[in-house]
Amino acid sequence: MGSFIFNLMFMHTLRPMQAEDLPDIMTIQREVYSDELQETPEVIAQRLAQTPDLALVAEDAQGICGYLFSYRSRRGAITPLDGLFIEPANSDCLYLHDLAVAPRAAQRGIGPSLVKRKLKIARQAGLAHCSLVSVQKSSSFWQRLGFQEQRSINSQQAAVLKSYGVPAVYMLKTL
Repeated sequence: MGSFIFNLMFMHTLRPMQAEDLPDIMTIQREVYSDELQETPEVIAQRLAQTPDLALVAEDAQGICGYLFSYRSRRGAITPLDGLFIEPANSDCLYLHDLAVAPRAAQRGIGPSLVKRKLKIARQAGLAHCSLVSVQKSSSFWQRLGFQEQRSINSQQAAVLKSYGVPAVYMLKTL
């Protein structure tokens, strides 16, 4: 019985993000990201309003423990920090903009769980690619999930990467 209760404490479920989740999401963002990468509550709320079908949270017995924002995009298009999600009519890519897991829930597979759900959604939608910007030395995490660094980007996209104010890497996965 003891191990069953232990496992229940560490289980999580995924569900669509809701407006009432935003305070918890802002708390996780503050815990996880450096000052340069903090986005405003207004930007976060606008993202949820723009793509409510593509915003997920992970929840455990203590509440929200992770989240992932994404939107339909084009391969090679990089979203600047604090940038709006602009979904082109001819999307071929799911762009993962912001994945964060609360420190209290680290090393429990929550990040990969959120990403795998999004990859499934992208495949079902017929998208050919999934892309993202890796920050805070997270490239190895993304590589384990099949993403590869894209070194040949144009000068406009390289300038967008600089908007992050920290070393940032554009990564892509073919679905």
